Amino acid sequence: MQTRDHISYYCAIMRSDISRGPEAAVGGRNASRASWLRLGQMQFDYLLGHGLEPGMRMLDIGCGNLRAGRLFIDYLDAGDYYGIDISPDILLAALETIADYDLQAKLPRLALVKDLKLGFLPDHSFDVVHAHSVFSHSPMEVIDECLQHVGRIMAPGGFFDFTFNATARTEHHVLREDFYYRPETLIALAARYRLQARVSEDWERGPHPQSKLRLTQPDAPSVAT
Repeated sequence: MQTRDHISYYCAIMRSDISRGPEAAVGGRNASRASWLRLGQMQFDYLLGHGLEPGMRMLDIGCGNLRAGRLFIDYLDAGDYYGIDISPDILLAALETIADYDLQAKLPRLALVKDLKLGFLPDHSFDVVHAHSVFSHSPMEVIDECLQHVGRIMAPGGFFDFTFNATARTEHHVLREDFYYRPETLIALAARYRLQARVSEDWERGPHPQSKLRLTQPDAPSVAT
């Protein structure tokens, strides 16, 4: 699937899903308000226990309607949360979340993007880069594009956590929506762009069905986990 076709397809799906409510847009057709809250809290709690601290600057790739972003915004210092997404409809919903949770004073920054080249962002600026349930819906060329450029915007000692659908068998996708990759494929891809990757084993033992990798830059001081 070509990247442009994938973006158009994703935006159409988001436009359709969000018409059924904000939970459906980021949690699937059977999502509920309770699951929206629970999954956001799960992401926040994990990062809080694995290196996230006040004073850090965070880039949330595929921020959606701020299921977890609302918690990151509230926790981080004003102006330190950046969220990007390729769907204008979901970003409009994110603005509603900011208002609903009285987060205006935290000055979150949201941006619509057409790719993951991250060219509009400054060098070495983000201590934490986060992408939850993004690569699970992305063809390989989208992941490759992101990993090619994300190292430039990571601060020294920073890290990039992302989830994906893992398989031990042949890599495949289902209905153009769910993509399955072997962990070793993504680890090797990260290495091509001078990023070290490791599986987040404690996340693997948790209830979420997706796997998680943490990427860091060689020779950079590590963040406590």
